[in-house]
Amino acid sequence: MLRLERGEERRIAAGHPWVFSNEVAADTPLKAFTTGQQAQVQSHRGQFLGYAYVNPHALICARILSRDAARPVDLALIEHRLRTALTLRERLCREPYYRLVFGESDGLPGLVLDRYADLIVGQIATAGMERMKETIEQAVRGLLSPAGLYWKNDSGARQLEQLPQLAQTAFGEVPEEITVHEAGLRFAAPLAHGQKTGWFYDQCGNRARLARYLWPGARVLDVCSYVGAWAITALRAGAANACCIDSSQTALRYAERNARANGLGLQTLHADAFEALKGLHERGARFDVVVLDPPAFIKRKKDIPRGQAAYRKLNQLALSLIEGEGLLVSCSCSYHLAPEALTEILQAAARHSGRGVQILEAGGQSPDHPIHPAIPETRYLKALFCRVTLELG
Repeated sequence: MLRLERGEERRIAAGHPWVFSNEVAADTPLKAFTTGQQAQVQSHRGQFLGYAYVNPHALICARILSRDAARPVDLALIEHRLRTALTLRERLCREPYYRLVFGESDGLPGLVLDRYADLIVGQIATAGMERMKETIEQAVRGLLSPAGLYWKNDSGARQLEQLPQLAQTAFGEVPEEITVHEAGLRFAAPLAHGQKTGWFYDQCGNRARLARYLWPGARVLDVCSYVGAWAITALRAGAANACCIDSSQTALRYAERNARANGLGLQTLHADAFEALKGLHERGARFDVVVLDPPAFIKRKKDIPRGQAAYRKLNQLALSLIEGEGLLVSCSCSYHLAPEALTEILQAAARHSGRGVQILEAGGQSPDHPIHPAIPETRYLKALFCRVTLELG
């Protein structure tokens, strides 16, 4: 049993599943728990708050999985959570390509599962979920009977939980690359050496939004392109040509291959995004549409000043490449960068560039990444669709 200090149950009772180490009462010391051990969480007065798994070595020392005293954390609970998650995704998506489980938002903190038809790719970020890995595998097999389940546990978050970074096949046959169907397009991406679980399902909705802002003959630049999803979506929507910039040569080879598979063609530029944009400007290159989808520049609060400067510089460089009145799609997956902060960064970049910016639409993560209303951290992705004008606003 893990007892909280007086008054520390308010946030938990309001729906947040995290317990911080400084909230635990002295009469239930964390050092008494083993890593990943399950325990009841109680208020100072002994009120049941939930069943959680514990990591005595982490700042977030416990995460609640069940708030029903009659429903402990076992295979039946995991199966129930997975069925509930699957019901939502099957309503949202016509084909079996989606994020099946999004951690806390699906009642399974520390777990991500992405579905690629008959293949499931998962990531575990916490010691408690790692301890339940075999139970999760059993539940996935029972619910979906996939051809294979692959654990791509190489995220930096595991270091905070003192977990090793590793990738391994849980069961079945796992290919070297994934295949994705999105909006009538077909993509391939590397699995073991790809980013995240191989794909960015969170941007699906935003890529669909892009089509309404394109026009025939538009010249598109896809910055931090990975395997070309934004660029290929733009080409299918009528763009005349597209160029992908990425620091990974492997990703760019996949982008070229994906374009060909969809009956399209694109250019690629293997370079650092900042250096590439600077070089394009110096050579007089101009585009009608620029999409910025960089990695998270802000992973911790202490990174905010440096990260904001990086976002401003990247947007400023992009604005210098947009000819006439064009379109800028500016994204950030940094939770610690607030939506209003990205807006301010855009305005500052525009003023410095002598351009005006009108925000036409603000997008977020796709609905297969649902937001938990009690957990601000589950709302992380921002995408601003901006009309760039010649005059300062």
